[in-house]
This record gives sequence, C-alpha cells and structure tokens, in this order.
Amino acid sequence: MELEKFYDKAYDWILSNGPRMILAVIVLLIGFSLIKMVKKAIMRSMAKRNFDPSLQPFLLSILVISLQVMLILAVMQILDVQLTILTTVIGAFGVAAGLALSGTLQNFASGVLILVLKPFKAGDNIIAQGQEGTVSSIQIFYTVVTTFENKTVIIPNSKLSNEIIINVSRQGKRRMDIELKFSYSYDIQQVKTVLTESARSAKNIMNNPAPRIGVSVLEADGYKMMINVWVNAHGFIDAKLAFQEKLINDIKNAGIKLPGM
Repeated sequence: MELEKFYDKAYDWILSNGPRMILAVIVLLIGFSLIKMVKKAIMRSMAKRNFDPSLQPFLLSILVISLQVMLILAVMQILDVQLTILTTVIGAFGVAAGLALSGTLQNFASGVLILVLKPFKAGDNIIAQGQEGTVSSIQIFYTVVTTFENKTVIIPNSKLSNEIIINVSRQGKRRMDIELKFSYSYDIQQVKTVLTESARSAKNIMNNPAPRIGVSVLEADGYKMMINVWVNAHGFIDAKLAFQEKLINDIKNAGIKLPGM
C-alpha cells in the first residue's frame, strides 16, 4: 500500500510539474543557443566597425553574463522557485561589493569611456596629473605613461576621465614659442631678418604654417622678440633644443649680442 501511495504521489507530481520542467529545459536550451547567436552577431559587428580590440572582451563578457543571468532567472520563474530570499542575498552582496569596490568600478567605467571616446590612444603624447609622456598602453583599470625621463607612470583611469588631459600630439604638429631680448641699439628689422632666416634654414621646422616673428614686449632697457614656429609633435623637445642652439649661433654670427653675452 505504501508503495502504491508513493507511485500515486509521484504520478500526481509529474502531472502537475512535468510540463513546467520540460518547458524550463526547453527555454534554457533555446536561451543558451540564442545567447551564442547574439554573441557571434555582436562580434561580427564589432569587427566590421573596427571596434577597439582591447574593449571587445570586456563588453562581450558583460553582455553574455547579463543575458545568462536573465535567462536563469526566467527559468526559475517558470519552475516557480521562490526568489525572495535569493533576491535579498544578491542585493545585500551587491551593495557590499559596490561599497568595497567603488574605486575599482569607477576605474573600470572610466577605462571603458576612454576606450570608446578615445581622448587619447597608445603612442600619443599627453600631459595629465602633472606628468608628460607617451601613452604606452591603456588598460581597463589604468593607463601606463612613459615619461621623457623614461619613468613608467601608472595613472588610474578615473583620474584621466574626470580631470583635464592635454593631448599634445593629436593634431600631428605643435607650435614652439621662443622669446629673446635685444637692446634698442639693434635695428628691429635686422634682428627680425636674422631670426627669420634662422627659422627657415633650421631642420625639423615646418614652412607651413610659416614662422611668425615680431616684437612681443617693450621694456626700458630693450625689447623682446617672439618666435613662433611649428614642428612635429613627436620629437618636440629634440627640435626645440636644436633650434635654440641654432638661434644663438646665428645671432652671434650676425654680430648681435644678447643680454649677458
């Protein structure tokens, strides 16, 4: 009799829950298949649009995990599993994790924004957080900058997304400003001619835009000449050092003395 009762109860349970379990399995299998199809479609779309390769894995992982969690929750609803306690535990865990990892999550979000918006890219020269150098790599949590002194500077991405960044190489060229002082005993046109010829014959100085030279400041004991020339953004420091040396030699060869000479 006991065995017969067990079979009756099992039969009733299968009749009442069997269709629900079969539906849950079908939804689960179809759901995982659809998620794979969506993943492949997004990967193809990213490849066609030349999407940043360093960002693809992170976005795909977030998308796939989110879809899988939604699928599992839907299956649990079909099975009539009580989610109240589970939801409470997940919510509490999420709050605790969010508080503990708030800085890390902020860096992660900032890294995604940098990779998507591209205010700079690897190889650019930037000035940020008081540091100037070349961007070596952009990671999801931080950016690595190599300074001109060959120092490796690791900057959290949240600092780069929330504060001012100067990208000095994005335009491809950069203006160099040099100011020199001369005595009133030297004719302005003579000085300007010497400086103009020096700029035109200097290496690494662009002819377009043309150099701009003129009087910038008038003082009691002399006047200052401002020299504006354009050079390639990469190699700016080397070009400046070489041009300044050339200026001094050309001025001396023209018989013009600078203050202190």
